Amino acid sequence: MSAVAACLLTLAAGQVQAASRYAAMVVDGHTGKVLYSRNGDALRYPASLTKIMTLYLLFDSMAAGKFHTGSLLTVSRNATRQAPSKLGLKVGQKIRVSDAIRVLVTKSANDIAVTVAESIAGTEKNFAKLMTAKARKIGMRRTSFKNASGLPDKNQLTTARDMITLANSLMSEHPKKYAYFKLKYFTYKGRRYRNHNKLLFDYKGTDGIKTGYTRASGFNLLANVRRGNKHLIAVVFGGKTSRSRNATMRAILNKSMPRATARVTHKPLPVIKKPVQIAATLNVPEGAKAIAIQPAYKTPVPDGGFHIQVGAYSRQTDAKQRLTAIQQMAGEIITGHTPLTVPLVEPNRNLYRARFAGFTRQAADSTCSRLKRRAITCVVMSAE
Repeated sequence: MSAVAACLLTLAAGQVQAASRYAAMVVDGHTGKVLYSRNGDALRYPASLTKIMTLYLLFDSMAAGKFHTGSLLTVSRNATRQAPSKLGLKVGQKIRVSDAIRVLVTKSANDIAVTVAESIAGTEKNFAKLMTAKARKIGMRRTSFKNASGLPDKNQLTTARDMITLANSLMSEHPKKYAYFKLKYFTYKGRRYRNHNKLLFDYKGTDGIKTGYTRASGFNLLANVRRGNKHLIAVVFGGKTSRSRNATMRAILNKSMPRATARVTHKPLPVIKKPVQIAATLNVPEGAKAIAIQPAYKTPVPDGGFHIQVGAYSRQTDAKQRLTAIQQMAGEIITGHTPLTVPLVEPNRNLYRARFAGFTRQAADSTCSRLKRRAITCVVMSAE
């Protein structure tokens, strides 16, 4: 075989390999409808998209009071031995949780991913088990995690659909902390790091979420775009270069945007009188008004101390719109369960949690599982 023929054969093989890694999906964030899919359920390597789940579990731990933004995490010898990209801290050095979050989002440092994992679970192996368990809980049916960083592991696999489920669930469960993913730059000890997600800089409406790359995975990108009244969540796997991956992402977003559902702004619905009495029935904290989305329901709320939360929004109209959309998509699954927006007042911020009420724990778990099979992200919550 001539050198030229060998070169052409090698090039062809590389193109086939690159094509075999490609997968992509775009989902309407308002309705859950798949607007574009290529190999959407095929197994792929997540690369540094893995760190989204690492951060998700860190946010969970913070919500549970185990860590706060000022908590110090200690870098282990194992963490320092990780392959680049790295922050480069030495054994025994400490990093604040707030800095760890920012450096994972921007620089995607593998040593800090391991530091987070070991701080939460003792070992990275134990943490990976927690990651996979969380994946199953939120409806990532085909994903398995083996490490916290996304460094190569043949058994660490996911799908385009699962990654969109991950992004949607994180935004729903931790809407305030999700804002970290739109960070463009981060300065640590005098050095400035730029976010690898170029769509944050040049694609209108992008507010996150993350890039990834290994030789086995190709160039990956998970993106969240809110433009006007529309919301798209999209993922691309297997780009040959970061430039071609970004171009592909823009193309499928542009193709999907005209078919996305614009948010419907509802006129304010009448609030059921005696909201304190409603709150007592649903075990909502004193002073928080549980606002019924469909006050036409006249049947009593079914027995049970659990809700199914399907989103959390800064505007009550968005929470109402999400509940209405789910009733249209899966009305037979949640029929008889009162839709509510439950306000959560935080400093300088009001949050409206979109929920369906009146479940036992067993019924809530079963119903949420059925919703996830329709690509509807949900979380079972105690009726506080």
